[in-house]
Amino acid sequence: MTGGSKGYAFIEFECDDVARIVADTMNNYLFSERLLKCQFLPPERVHEDLFKNCDRIFRKPSQPAVRRYNRTRSLVEKARMTKRLLRKERLLRKRLAEKGIDYDFPGFATQALCKKRKRVKTSKKSKLNVSLTTQDPTPVCTPAVLERRKAAQVDDDAEDDEITLRLPPASVKNAVQRPEKQPRKRPNPKIQK
Repeated sequence: MTGGSKGYAFIEFECDDVARIVADTMNNYLFSERLLKCQFLPPERVHEDLFKNCDRIFRKPSQPAVRRYNRTRSLVEKARMTKRLLRKERLLRKRLAEKGIDYDFPGFATQALCKKRKRVKTSKKSKLNVSLTTQDPTPVCTPAVLERRKAAQVDDDAEDDEITLRLPPASVKNAVQRPEKQPRKRPNPKIQK
């Protein structure tokens, strides 16, 4: 019960002839990239409770379990959850060892240790070309990355005896000159000849 569309609907008409015409006309109609299938059901085939509570306004389910699961937790609750997860993982490893299974898997304990590791500093040039590696599915081409690359290329050329002049781009207001707006003259209804 997500409240999303189920992909089908029932429409009730007062007149059977109108319902037949609509069903024949709209059958196989292309509607937002899908074929619409319409069928006419005679009144004797319609279930008596099909349109029960049809006049009531539909409200999406509140899904209290989802809200409860996704709520923000205090530090005490997080510590309790971590302790519980580590205990369950320790028991699982113990049960596997008792059954003679030698299986080492990365569990919750290794994830907790990974967060405590310090970051290793990388050079400026390696950061610039991060998006150019062949392992990446898509290259990063954001304006900030492109600007960093341009700045790195300018720094590489600094060894030459060239002078590079970089000017900020002109603002849009200065680039486009617009004529001043003249106030509209409105006819005065009081003065009539």
